[in-house]
Amino acid sequence: MTTMTIPVRDSALSLPAVRRITLSQPWQWLGAGWNDLRRAPFASLAYGLLFVLMGYLLVATVEGQFTSVLALTTGFLLVGPVLAVGLYEISRRLEAGEPVSLSRALTAWRVNAQSIALFGVVVGLVMIVWARLAAVLFAVLVGGRELSLEASAAQLFFSGSGLTFLLVFVGVGALLAGVVFTISVVSVPMMLDRKADFVTAILTSVAAVRANPAPMVLWAALIALFTGLGLVTFYLGLAIALPLIGHATWHAYRSLVEDGALEPQPM
Repeated sequence: MTTMTIPVRDSALSLPAVRRITLSQPWQWLGAGWNDLRRAPFASLAYGLLFVLMGYLLVATVEGQFTSVLALTTGFLLVGPVLAVGLYEISRRLEAGEPVSLSRALTAWRVNAQSIALFGVVVGLVMIVWARLAAVLFAVLVGGRELSLEASAAQLFFSGSGLTFLLVFVGVGALLAGVVFTISVVSVPMMLDRKADFVTAILTSVAAVRANPAPMVLWAALIALFTGLGLVTFYLGLAIALPLIGHATWHAYRSLVEDGALEPQPM
């Protein structure tokens, strides 16, 4: 496959070049991610199961609050890039021929703790905004009362106001998810691999999306599809979906961002 390398010229910061790719690449990333999962099954699946358990605990804390459960469930798409940092480390180690373990994956964030933590704060704030928006939209479009999960689900799918809420909810959620995807598609792996700072990593991620709009739309759709399949299985499928997407995201980063030292780019 032929790729084209283009420099990033959006900033005076030291940024790497990004490559232009084809629509076949996201499928190749999934294949490479699956191969990494097969090569390190224990660390990968154990990592995924930990976050499945975390999801259950979070939902249990807001049990009976329909909009909170809905926001937390769909919020996996927003916080996934940070949660998967250990999976990027597993793939990095497999690529480098280094030993892999669950403990190394869980502590991978420490190599660039400040930048990764700052990114985590950003997506955490987006998650809070999303949860509040979901509550406001539900109150305005459906009604002010917080109903039980069963009653809320029935009202959503069998009433005009409920269907309106679903359409608006999906639209607003897709917009927020698109923003997070744009700033995160290669940023966290880059922070881990090159110890890049927060701003440099985000600008590189934005540049990669701008250079490859069609492949990035396909990649975002595949992430949403596999995450959705994991969610509809009552989170159990996330034990496989999260490792698959996480490993594939590492290969996306390696395909999209040019190797070599960072060089200052003109304004």
